Amino acid sequence: MSTITLRPWQRAAFDLFSAGAVPDPVDGSIQPDFLAVATPGAGKTTFALTCARAALAEQPRPLIVVAPTSHLKTQWSLAAHRLGLELDPRWSPGDGLARDVHGLVTTYQQIATGSAATKLAGLTADGFVILDEVHHAGHEKAWGDGVRKAFGHAYRRLSLSGTPFRSDAVQIPFVRYDATGEGELAHADYTYGYGDALRDGGVVRPVYFPRVDGDLEWTTAAGDVVSASFQDELTRDQASMRLRTALSLEGEWMPSVLAQAVDRLRVIRSTPVDEGGQPDAGGLVIASDQEHAHAIARLLRDRFSVPSDVVVSDDPGASKRIEEFSTNDRPWLVSVRMVSEGVDIPRLRVGVFATTTSTELFFRQAVGRFVRWQAGRARQKAYVYIPDDPRLRAHAFSIAEARRHVLRPVEDREDDEFQVDGGLDDQTVADDAEQLALFSEFSVVHAHATAVSVHTVGADGGVIAGDDQSDEHTGVHYEPTYDVTVPAFDDEPDPPAPFFASRPELNVDLPDIPTAAGLVPAGALSVAEMKDDLRTRNAHVAKRLVDVTGWSHSKVQAEMNRKAGVSRVAAATNEQLARRLRHSESWLRQLLR
Repeated sequence: MSTITLRPWQRAAFDLFSAGAVPDPVDGSIQPDFLAVATPGAGKTTFALTCARAALAEQPRPLIVVAPTSHLKTQWSLAAHRLGLELDPRWSPGDGLARDVHGLVTTYQQIATGSAATKLAGLTADGFVILDEVHHAGHEKAWGDGVRKAFGHAYRRLSLSGTPFRSDAVQIPFVRYDATGEGELAHADYTYGYGDALRDGGVVRPVYFPRVDGDLEWTTAAGDVVSASFQDELTRDQASMRLRTALSLEGEWMPSVLAQAVDRLRVIRSTPVDEGGQPDAGGLVIASDQEHAHAIARLLRDRFSVPSDVVVSDDPGASKRIEEFSTNDRPWLVSVRMVSEGVDIPRLRVGVFATTTSTELFFRQAVGRFVRWQAGRARQKAYVYIPDDPRLRAHAFSIAEARRHVLRPVEDREDDEFQVDGGLDDQTVADDAEQLALFSEFSVVHAHATAVSVHTVGADGGVIAGDDQSDEHTGVHYEPTYDVTVPAFDDEPDPPAPFFASRPELNVDLPDIPTAAGLVPAGALSVAEMKDDLRTRNAHVAKRLVDVTGWSHSKVQAEMNRKAGVSRVAAATNEQLARRLRHSESWLRQLLR
């Protein structure tokens, strides 16, 4: 038996979820689906795993977690281990499930391919399923179809999201919708917003959004030269070209913004800790595409003498790079979409939103990478630099508005502060194919950053607007010298200290849950981590046996299995893998005598 102390929202959501497991007095049914929407950094993973452990304590059943990316499979497995549950993040449809784990972690993409959905449907009948960032199930029709097929007969389905989402043409499986004036909004059984988390204290950081305007000029496919700032009202296509002009490295807008961000991070890393500094603070640039990401990394290196790591989806080592960056003290990470959702890098304090993807969902997910609170730090404001594009401006203001409505009395609000010029809708710029067509003959003439404005979702509940004259920290420390200053607003108060740490009503007692192979001994390493090590050591011995015997690899593997009484390595428990390793090492020693 162990006890976990939940945050107030986690306890409230846990109680509500548990109430749904009470059988209906008429037909004995339970409510199988529950959607929790909670701001990034609030602790959705801990909440979900607490619900899962309570459900498995009532009756042993398979636990399946579906994550958005391969990187997050390992992250979920490690989090589960810390809560007394063991998940296999290396599972594939051709493998069975080892008896020394409670379940597995897969991805939406994996479910949509091959026989995964069919395999999971048999495995998860009457199982417990966690659908992390469930809106991904609507990314492609095949993804949604796979989820329905795989988990239609599950006992409970707990869906999670970091931000509210709407329905497009595709209804997301196991999610109810409420009709609104703007479309159908997903119905959340429990919602915990960013403003709620700031009010509680010790959950998320206040985030500032320096918005950078620009003097931008480009030529269209027709040969027309267009000049505009971000304050000018343009058509949707022209606005897309304006944003692309600013983000292009052919002009000086991006170098200017990067200079400000680099300087901001340098100040945070060099400031004393008791004054809000953090020696290992990190920065993240979210680029438009892989070429853009690598070009930004070169610019950081060559112009500002700042090293950076690059993570792109085509890199097989991307997940490892992200994991390493989360624990080291390197200053900058440049990515495309790899760090947009779910990835936990609490030391991120400075960001540059340098992508043409402008949907509110993606923007909120990206900002979520900077809000994660680090215990023991009194001051830890974060800064995300954005183009002053009307769409991005509206997204940033909407975050501040939600915060404001929580903490400020109605009579103190100034509604006109949230008016956004430009009249543009909240749709994405265009998908990749449309982008290629639109910009095939597009070229940048020049791009210069001009004024910087800042609004924050700081701890006083209001939106604080600043201009390029509002900071004592004027100028940047790199050549060329840019005429754009960096507002700070460091005098703004920090969120309150958490007040819930010692409340006994937040404690949940959780009994130990044995696997089919018995209770897993507690230890620093998870079953999955130990399994990886044992499989690697078995593979090394197999290679040596191939060299010594002259047998084929498959024949050696079969003999190793026979000696240990193992049918398949993929479905073997750690005890079986250890026994296989002992027998194989003994066989090798005999051959070498």
